[in-house]
Amino acid sequence: MSDEARKILVGVAWPYANGEKHIGQIAGAYLPPDIFARYQRLQGNDVLMVSGSDTHGTPVTLKAEAEGVEPGVIIDKYHEMFVDGCLAMGLTFDWYTHTDTRNHWNVTQAMFLRHMANGYIYRDIQRQWYDPVAGRFLADRYVEGVCPFCGYEDARGDQCDNCGRLYDALELKQPRSKLTGSTDLEIRETEHFFLDMGKMNEPLLRWINEGKDFWRPNVLNFTRGQLELQELRGRPITRDIEWGITIPLEGYENKRIYVWYDAVIGYLSAPIEWASVTGDEEAWRQWWDAGVNPDARIYNFIGKDNIPFHTEIWPGMLMGWNDGGEGRLNLPYDVPANEYLNLGGEQFSTSRGRVIGFNSVLEEFQPDAWRYVLTALAPETSDVEFTWLDFMERINNELVANWGNLVNRVMGFAYKRFDGHIPAPGALDETDEQLLADIKAGFASAGDLYDAVKLKSALIEVRRLSQRVNQYLNDKAPWKLIKEDPEAAATAVYVALQAIDWLKILWGPILPFASEQINVMLGYTEPIFGRQYTQRVDDDRGDHLVLRYDHAPAAGRWAPSILPPGQAMQPPTPLFEKLDDEIMAERVARIG
Repeated sequence: MSDEARKILVGVAWPYANGEKHIGQIAGAYLPPDIFARYQRLQGNDVLMVSGSDTHGTPVTLKAEAEGVEPGVIIDKYHEMFVDGCLAMGLTFDWYTHTDTRNHWNVTQAMFLRHMANGYIYRDIQRQWYDPVAGRFLADRYVEGVCPFCGYEDARGDQCDNCGRLYDALELKQPRSKLTGSTDLEIRETEHFFLDMGKMNEPLLRWINEGKDFWRPNVLNFTRGQLELQELRGRPITRDIEWGITIPLEGYENKRIYVWYDAVIGYLSAPIEWASVTGDEEAWRQWWDAGVNPDARIYNFIGKDNIPFHTEIWPGMLMGWNDGGEGRLNLPYDVPANEYLNLGGEQFSTSRGRVIGFNSVLEEFQPDAWRYVLTALAPETSDVEFTWLDFMERINNELVANWGNLVNRVMGFAYKRFDGHIPAPGALDETDEQLLADIKAGFASAGDLYDAVKLKSALIEVRRLSQRVNQYLNDKAPWKLIKEDPEAAATAVYVALQAIDWLKILWGPILPFASEQINVMLGYTEPIFGRQYTQRVDDDRGDHLVLRYDHAPAAGRWAPSILPPGQAMQPPTPLFEKLDDEIMAERVARIG
């Protein structure tokens, strides 16, 4: 790492504002970027973590139609619900907004016009499914059927949730309308604007083959496979719908820019909005403008169903912007997509009602409990099954038994036997020195894993180091030693407290609430991390809620510091709650 802070944009998948998010989405796309961003801030890097609610997707309009309300009512309800969940879970967005803002409309329309001027958008006649019962064309997510590639029976109109392939809705077998359930659909012609993805195939293939070996194999292999087969082709980016961003050309008042084109633009529009509201309208360029800072790194955290949108379509759109005109934009540095966290052998799905709700679980269990388990289960390389029994066993047998008990017994003993102050150590012996050297080395070993977005491995490494301190205490037994040699006992307790002081930083990206609690109990007054808060922003499309984060206190803390002997401690309190069968049964029943 250089002495100069690196600019890192953490772009997080934009969730549809159509229902309570589920823990599969949190494990796959929302918790990992927060862990990564917290680590990078501790390193002293300049992180901008952005996302927002996707308000224009057909899942939003389908939900609104089902409830008989306007889309805006659905958006407000579920956007605010997700913001509340992010606050409770400690997801430190510097800017979490949504797509139905004047800023996002302006940036999307500017992208559209630039793509047209650069020859990446063309008009063509599209054959599209039409539902005579509903009397309307069916946008992609309004039609389902059998996947033309893998035979999955509940494939969506533009992408299969099972195999991840993209296709034209007309390729679906046995199509059916999500509006009426009708299978008597017609094919009718309508004019639309197309993004010329075929024109981007070769440039994308060259880009994907240039130094991407550090990408996750599932992401790299999937993308390279599609590009080598020349599978990209023109994709319609407008629809015959009433909800969405208007086309900035005369004569197309009854059509809208479709969600898959406008949502990814949020990675650019959110920093622009952030810069405008915070008073430096050009600040976003430090992450995005290749002429200002070509060394900035842009990470996109997503689930595997979004891989083609973030390794093909979005970088292709950026190439289309860069191919003509002033101002070049940086391309993504990494796309650390996760596989699925499953339930009962099937995917979680908000639209299909297979959920364990994000907000609901945070009312019943500690946020750090979820952060620990979902990181331990992180589906980084393959799908992973979630069970409540596994959740309880990981909390009790790993989190509580390892880290929680270590902190509780050392803190409790130190506070009681040394008058509420950090004891002064005597001379350290070889065992003391070796323990501290081992823990100190964790700043490099765990840090490298966090930096490479190998978060499950980082958890395992820090847990190993925590167990190393437990072994040290069992060998030293200061609770026995204090009767025979108080100075030696004080030394052992100080060494253990120093190790805990370092481990609270190593655990911090995953367990921020517990780390802050330890920080206070050790007598520190400056917090490790910053402050989350909300703000309302006005524009001519109405005011909207944004989630913000003040992360200044975290800078440069990823390094071993000396725990001051004699520092006054605060009364220790347990970090984590141990769960039993009765507690679990009651809480799971409430969650439903």
